[in-house]
Formats: sequence, structure tokens, C-alpha cells
Amino acid sequence: MTNFTLKQLRYFEALARDGRFRRAADACSISQPALSMQIKELEQELGSALFERTARQVKLTAFGQMFALRVRDILRAVDELGDLARASRDPLLTRLRIGIIPTIAPYLLPAIINDLTRTFDGIEIQVRETLTGKLIQELAQGELDMAIVALPVSEPAFTELKLFEEEFVLVRRREDEGKPVPERDALREMRLLLLEEGHCFRDQALSFCKIGSTRPREVMEGSSLSTLVQMVSAGIGITLIPEMAVSVEQRSAEVSISRFQSPQPSRTIGMIWRNSTPLVAQFLQISEVIRRSADTVRERHAVG
Repeated sequence: MTNFTLKQLRYFEALARDGRFRRAADACSISQPALSMQIKELEQELGSALFERTARQVKLTAFGQMFALRVRDILRAVDELGDLARASRDPLLTRLRIGIIPTIAPYLLPAIINDLTRTFDGIEIQVRETLTGKLIQELAQGELDMAIVALPVSEPAFTELKLFEEEFVLVRRREDEGKPVPERDALREMRLLLLEEGHCFRDQALSFCKIGSTRPREVMEGSSLSTLVQMVSAGIGITLIPEMAVSVEQRSAEVSISRFQSPQPSRTIGMIWRNSTPLVAQFLQISEVIRRSADTVRERHAVG
């Protein structure tokens, strides 16, 4: 009979994810030699190498890759057993690991955290801000409880819950204040500033402007909405941003904001979680708090 511990599996998963002993050890709050010893003992117990070690990083062996898939399922199931126990003893959630995409986090997250901590006394909130693809991966692996993203994500293993609709606005130089808003067909002839590949907001903006991958020269890229707005202020081009970002971004950039004529570009923001979670009732309570937080922020930042 093979004997290894749940702790060893968590150490293995951390090293498989991070690819470096130091980072994995930091994530597990243990020393690097201790992590190395635990991984070595796990490999000895299994009778097969899990990692190929090089001077700079470690890579999973073929066996390690198959092992990792099963370990993630095991750890997710264990976490959900813990969630089930928490849900049975206390109807109020005491810990929330929440993911959120970068085009929402700076504008909505402060209000969400404030309202959740006031509503759920003693709740511990852990936040992960990254792109949708990464959030989906981490949610599926049990590293997150839920995530706030643009819908749909169309993942059969997840439940999707709509929170609100949000419109996009046009950002131009301050000198363009009061000028007619261009039709979306005309936007294709302008220098459009967009987020880098991987951001769902980029794809939504391209879709509205009817720009495909065959027209890359008119498009310039930035790493954040703040960068795009600063580039507009410098006269480099125009951009689209979600309405909730307007108040924050206008504080540090001299730009003009305009609404589009109908049909206005928009996106649906919602929550996602695993279908298998036992915390559905708690997540529904949280969704109501987040929806109220978002309504307050959007009313405060509404564009006339």
C-alpha cells in the first residue's frame, strides 16, 4: 500500500504550479530544504520521479503530469469537504477566496470588500486578480471559491450568475470634448488603443468596432486601462473603457468621455463557481451584496 500525506500532495501541487522550489516553499510557508525533502519522500513512496530538475527550474515528468491531474481532483474534493463542514456548522461564510478580472478589480473591489466585511462579521477575504483564463483554471482546481468575470464563460463545470450589465464609453483627448461621437464603423479608421491579448475586454472592444485580426496596424496595446487612458491623454489615439472606470481614470488624465449612440457596446458582469460546491446558499447571499455594491459604484460614476 502506498502511503503519502495530504500535506505532501499540497507541496507537490505548489511546486507543479510554480516551477521553482523557492516560490513553492514560500507559498506553502515552509523552508526550501523542507519542501525538497517532502517531494523526495513522495517520489520514493511512489517509486517514480515526478519532476525533472534543472539549474533554474523543475518540470513535471510524464508520470508527474498524470499524477498532477489526479492530485488536483483530490485536493479540490478535500477543500469541498471542508466547505461542506463549514456550511453545516455555520450558515455564514467565514472565508472567501475570490478571483476578479483586472478591468473590474480597481473600480469595484474596494466597495465589495467593505460591504462584505460589514455584512459577514469576521469573514476572511482572499483576493486573486488575473485574466479570465487563469481564473477559470484556478477555480476548476479548487484554488478559488468563486470569481467575478465577464459572462458568458461557457464552462459546463461552472454555474454562472449575472450581476449587472455595464456599458462602454469612448475616451478621446480633452480637445475633442463636444465633437460628434464617431459611428463604430469609423472607429476602424482611427488609432484604437486596446488591452493586450488575453483580456476579454479587448475582444469585446474589437467586436464592437468590427475589427478583426486582419487589421493589426491601427491597434496599439497597453497593459491596463490606466495605461490606455494616459496614452489617449498624450494624443496617441482613442480607447474604450467600462463605465465604472471613468471616475477613477479621469482623476489622473485630461480626457473627454462620450457615450455611443444606440446600439451601445456593453458587457455582462457575473459570478461563477463550481457546480460541485456545497456553498451555493452562501454564494447567493454574497451575490446580493456584490450587486448592491456595484449599483452604488455605478450610480456614483454614471456618465451623463
